[in-house]
Amino acid sequence: MGMSLCEAKSALFRGLAHPVRVRVLELLDEGPKTVRQLLDAIAIEGSRLSQQLTVLRGTGLVATRRAGNTVEYSLSTPEVTELLHAARQVLTHVTLGQGQLLAELRLEHAS
Repeated sequence: MGMSLCEAKSALFRGLAHPVRVRVLELLDEGPKTVRQLLDAIAIEGSRLSQQLTVLRGTGLVATRRAGNTVEYSLSTPEVTELLHAARQVLTHVTLGQGQLLAELRLEHAS
């Protein structure tokens, strides 16, 4: 029996649940990159980056293209960019809401 839609969504979000993977997606949002280019931008060991790229490929968020001896990574679909932007928007709203709550708490405490 196949995976339910909820299970598939959960697997997708688990694929996003690591700072290095999110950073890789942000870098790939700028355009395709080789492993060397990703390593230059992210200060981690090559084996750790390889593990994270494997997870991203497994979720279908990242695609690969071989050019000679070089493998180039890219976002698998433009919707990944939309997902990254949606995450920023949600964080902006959540952070603003927290800021407003903190301001209200400070006012209440000052009374």
